[in-house]
Amino acid sequence: MSDLTARFEQAAQAVQALPKRPENDVLLKLYALYKQGTSGDVSGARPGILDMQGRMKYDSWAKCKGVSRTQAMDDYIALVEQLKATAK
Repeated sequence: MSDLTARFEQAAQAVQALPKRPENDVLLKLYALYKQGTSGDVSGARPGILDMQGRMKYDSWAKCKGVSRTQAMDDYIALVEQLKATAK
């Protein structure tokens, strides 16, 4: 698992170095997979209607409920690799 964790952390750093900011739906997917990979299933109350950004993040993370941490890490790494490939 340490190899997966290292690749996951490298992917998280690679996202910050992308030459072009991904679309919002991709950013939400990255956020959800990152949170699922690091924290597991969504927890806490859903943000209120006035916190639209928080609500969208929460909802995106909630869609990953039940996905294992290792699967979320794998999916995150794959998505980052795809973004890096299309950025070239």
